[in-house]
Amino acid sequence: MINDTWQHWQALDRWLGGLADFWAVSPFISPTPAWSRHEPSLDAWLLALSDEECVHFEQSPDALADALPAGQDWARQRRELVALPSLAMDNRALPEKYAPGMPGRKREQAGWFAGAVQPMAGSVMDWCCGTGHLARTLAAASPVSVTGLEWQRRLVQRGNAMAQERGEPVSLWAQDVLDTTFPWPPVEQAVALHACGDLHRTLLSGAVERTLDRLCLSPCCYHLTQADSPSWLSRRARDHGQSPRPDRHQRRLAVQEAVTASAGERRRNDRARLWRLGFDSLQRHVRGRDEYLPLPSMPRSVQKGDFAGFCAWAAGRKGLSLADDVDYAAWLASGERRHHATRRRELLWHLFRRPIELWLVLDYALFLEEQGYRVRLGTFCDRTLTPRNLLLNAVRDRRTPHGPRSHHENTPG
Repeated sequence: MINDTWQHWQALDRWLGGLADFWAVSPFISPTPAWSRHEPSLDAWLLALSDEECVHFEQSPDALADALPAGQDWARQRRELVALPSLAMDNRALPEKYAPGMPGRKREQAGWFAGAVQPMAGSVMDWCCGTGHLARTLAAASPVSVTGLEWQRRLVQRGNAMAQERGEPVSLWAQDVLDTTFPWPPVEQAVALHACGDLHRTLLSGAVERTLDRLCLSPCCYHLTQADSPSWLSRRARDHGQSPRPDRHQRRLAVQEAVTASAGERRRNDRARLWRLGFDSLQRHVRGRDEYLPLPSMPRSVQKGDFAGFCAWAAGRKGLSLADDVDYAAWLASGERRHHATRRRELLWHLFRRPIELWLVLDYALFLEEQGYRVRLGTFCDRTLTPRNLLLNAVRDRRTPHGPRSHHENTPG
């Protein structure tokens, strides 16, 4: 485990920069990735895996890194690069009867998050709070009053009704937090559980600008930003990074895990990917251009239909004209072959999910350090509950304008 934030970020930056051929382009987009030509034995090993082995390695990237054939030492280096301490303490989840309408998995996530950030006291702001389940969980676990901010008024109304019914010190307000001109409530601390993209980046900048005493953040969906390739937040990453900043598609890789998906969801996802790959082969043939054509999300009505109907919908969205005699069975078979190969090649690609996520989050930690915070980075729950289990726990160091450089194991406060 690398305990110094800056050393950790640099190690990841060098490692990812030297292996960009493996992760910069998705096998879904490029049917024959460049690395497959340079590493034919590795490619052959992956393509020979059974469906059962694929399922196992999809659920356990560490096992895949250990199982790769000789000559892939970089995969073994991955283990130390992604190692982090567990910050999990006790689960402070609300009883089911006090969290109506909250899925059990979300209730447990809020409980483990609340347990990991203890002790808390004073005034807290819950950023992008939804109906305020985390806010109410924190209020039940700590002597705190919580103000929640959420842009959907119906969620605010529902959350306030639940808090008032139980007499909890929780008050939710309707607010678009991306409007950076709005006046923040007078709070000392801020928390955010799975705030996406620009939402958590705005929180980081705003908390520093207002010199909040403490920030506890579990980020998510790093690709949901207005900028295609957002700049690094920290000065050190901007000035000394050796690898190009990841673009939106590469940031999406950090959150493409399905360890919590049901079997039914996986079957639906597999069929949707198979259809998309089949259509991708068809559109390359129709257009005479060997390049990927991105499609929007598939409507439920199209999901319930067949492959031919999906192709008609996709072609319509992209302004393509399909001939009446298209052999849809042949293109579906092409999709099945590509899905078989893509799923196996993506195993290698997905080894970079956690390293890229840590690369991004360590930049946030460096930014907070540079602004005088002591930062602890670790996990607040097991990845089987949510793969987005990182927690940045930052406390402002009042001794100097810019506090000492943090180590992952230093407890704030």
